[in-house]
Amino acid sequence: MSETDFYKYYSGFEQLEGDFLVYFMQESIRLISSEESYSQYSPKDRMLSFYFTFFEQLTLNRSLVLYLLDGKKSALPNLKKLWPLRKVYQHFMSGLGITEPLMEINNENSEKIEKFRNKGIEEVFWGHLLATLKFWMEDTSSSFEKTDIFIEKSLDTSFALLEVQPLKKILDLGKFLFKEKFKTN
Repeated sequence: MSETDFYKYYSGFEQLEGDFLVYFMQESIRLISSEESYSQYSPKDRMLSFYFTFFEQLTLNRSLVLYLLDGKKSALPNLKKLWPLRKVYQHFMSGLGITEPLMEINNENSEKIEKFRNKGIEEVFWGHLLATLKFWMEDTSSSFEKTDIFIEKSLDTSFALLEVQPLKKILDLGKFLFKEKFKTN
């Protein structure tokens, strides 16, 4: 490929390097999506399947990935290389269905509140992916088994915190009491 042809697709090597990482993520999503039972997985199990597959892909190409991410150097320059992953990851996240509404409110602010909440969930999980990547890069355990444990425990905790049923019930009770209080006065 000539240099002129290269610049038709990329403005520099950072973009090319970012595309390697995007490829690993897209390939991971393709692999898990092709499993026959994947559509029946819960959102948590889909996320676990994705993480284990993605980090398996990275492990198969560990030397390249560490080179692309400059090993254990400062993370700030690497964010540019990781940024293309964000869009692919957010698209994957949007298909999980973990951003259900907290409660049914029909007012002008409810849509804004839910949009803000959903954006927050996206950002928290993006941060989680970056934290897991950093953990994996620094993992010295055999077969990177500590990364697997980190993935399982951290996602389990994240999904436990997302559990909205108790919060929905509390809000429903509060809404009832509020209506009854104003109804009787």
